[in-house]
Amino acid sequence: MKVIAKTFAGLEEVLANEIKEIGGLNIKSEKRAVWFECDKKLLYAANYTLRTALKILAPIAEFQFKNVEDFYKKIYEVDWENYFVEEKTIFIDKVVYSQMFKNTQFAALKTKDAIVDRFKDKTGNRPSVDLKNPQIKINLYVKDDFCSLALDSSGNPLYKRSYRVKSHPAQINEVLAAGLVLLSEWDKKTELLDFMCGSGTIPIEAALIGLNIPPQFKRKKFAFQNWKDYDKELWESVIEEQMNKQSLELIKIFASDISQESVDMAAENIANAGLSGYITIRRSNFENVKFNSPKHILFNPPYGKRIGNTKEDNILELYKKIGDVLKNNFKKSQAWLITSNMQALKNVGLKTSKKIILYNGPLESRFVKYDLY
Repeated sequence: MKVIAKTFAGLEEVLANEIKEIGGLNIKSEKRAVWFECDKKLLYAANYTLRTALKILAPIAEFQFKNVEDFYKKIYEVDWENYFVEEKTIFIDKVVYSQMFKNTQFAALKTKDAIVDRFKDKTGNRPSVDLKNPQIKINLYVKDDFCSLALDSSGNPLYKRSYRVKSHPAQINEVLAAGLVLLSEWDKKTELLDFMCGSGTIPIEAALIGLNIPPQFKRKKFAFQNWKDYDKELWESVIEEQMNKQSLELIKIFASDISQESVDMAAENIANAGLSGYITIRRSNFENVKFNSPKHILFNPPYGKRIGNTKEDNILELYKKIGDVLKNNFKKSQAWLITSNMQALKNVGLKTSKKIILYNGPLESRFVKYDLY
């Protein structure tokens, strides 16, 4: 089957490499997505192991339509009863760019009507809609007179790893954090440091990568388990195979933050992920963090845009201090940071050896590398 894995802009090639490593075929990248071919077992494994995928869609139909009535008719003609049973709850996840519809909700409503009517005519029963926790998510994409329909094999977005107990107001998305670790080409041997760790997302994702633990190891449910062709034994074999690939090598990660609240939050998330033995965390101002041995430094400093009481002058001064600390405290190390504040970035005062455009939520950002000689 041909499927599509969604991701953030800038992480497409990272995701394509992940897909290649697990055995995906005919891989093709496009903006915020990667297409590939797989069998059922690989689809299960992709959901379980891909660190930079947001969701994985299995296309089932595409067509052109003349008007709203034709749109309804062609969706009705899809053999929905071959994919799931009418007892399952459904939800239409929509992206619509077409003048033929009053609004996106109207397109979703017509889609739902066509599916429900098909089941009613074929089986005498109809599936119900669940907006909060549906068992079947149907992805609807409409552009002008073109429509594609896909089943979302993931269900809840794949950035929901299930290890997070508490959240930080400006926390980084888990998929993006994993992407940063992979983009930074960490060798898993050099000790990794995040001295602005917030709720601990970067250290946790780095530890999962370093130990080769699947990102969804705590997750209990995926949408493909509600499909008609779900194979429980095959799914259990995927889990067993992946868990047997865990690394036994010792990795060491250091995390710190100036906020005691953040440190407590991160410690709780780290413990819930079962990683307390690999991540050392303490409260400290980053200016006081110093190591003699080389480190792989990776952090997400404040941008001055999400935390409203941070003045621009303070942010510029903060970034200057970041540059001074990196230069004076971490010789022979490599440092990576991500920020959307381009003016503040100039204040670091160090020469970048690499610069990558990424998006942290809606914010266009730069992921930059400094070689600290």
